[in-house]
Amino acid sequence: MKKIVLTPNPYRDRNFKYVTLADKLLREAGLETRICLAFDVDRSFELPDNVVLTELNHELRDADLLVCFGGDGTILHASKAATKAGIPVLGVNIGTMGFMAELESSELKELRRLADDDFSVEPRMMLHVRAEHEGRVILEEDALNDAVITKVARVVQMSVQGDGVDMMSFSGDGLIVCTPTGSTAYSMSAGGPLVEPAAQNIVLTPICAHDMQTRAIVTSADREITVQLARTGRKNAFLSVDGGKAVRLSSGDRITIRRSEHVTRLLRLTGRSFFEIIQNKFR
Repeated sequence: MKKIVLTPNPYRDRNFKYVTLADKLLREAGLETRICLAFDVDRSFELPDNVVLTELNHELRDADLLVCFGGDGTILHASKAATKAGIPVLGVNIGTMGFMAELESSELKELRRLADDDFSVEPRMMLHVRAEHEGRVILEEDALNDAVITKVARVVQMSVQGDGVDMMSFSGDGLIVCTPTGSTAYSMSAGGPLVEPAAQNIVLTPICAHDMQTRAIVTSADREITVQLARTGRKNAFLSVDGGKAVRLSSGDRITIRRSEHVTRLLRLTGRSFFEIIQNKFR
């Protein structure tokens, strides 16, 4: 471990309190650091003038690790850049739940262990999401958490297949297709099962299905899930990947979801188990 890129969410890490402390700790341990922003900040927001910021994608070219400071949304966003660069990511929670974070903001001293390579790396499966409208691709993206199909105000009708075989057809508020990592996010709130992150599964969770027999399904990670939109009415449905910008869906649109060829690698320092994290976060 030589060079570490630190990415704070300036809306959560006010005045860069935690990132500057982490920067100091890592430099004292003999590591090279850079501080970068993972997303654009509103021009009206004042950034601290005592911190030197460099360009993220440039710094990731020869980095060994990306450390992200924020909530799960920030970590999700930053992890895409880390995965693309082929390096692991470590999350420091400055949000609310922070299921993906390895450290809380009060545990920054644990970062010193990086200098001694005292850590493990945990691979997390991702999903490849592809949406088509009349044969034209309108979205193609990888997801670490989930792909969500939702409808505003009215229900959406859809049919779902696994490897070409009918799995479910229903009307409802939408459908969540998630990884084990994403099982503790929106899927859980919609009544889906909690799945250990190390598992290799795809979870399908209907949102408020108007059908007593429609339930969440856990499949093998090798299944190819196809969602076909039926009648959407006068209002459109929407598809979002990992909480990103939603694309508009229309009747007849087709969404194909399968295991991605890419894997996000999360760095582990504390050795806390998934079950311990669940108990602590919901206590």
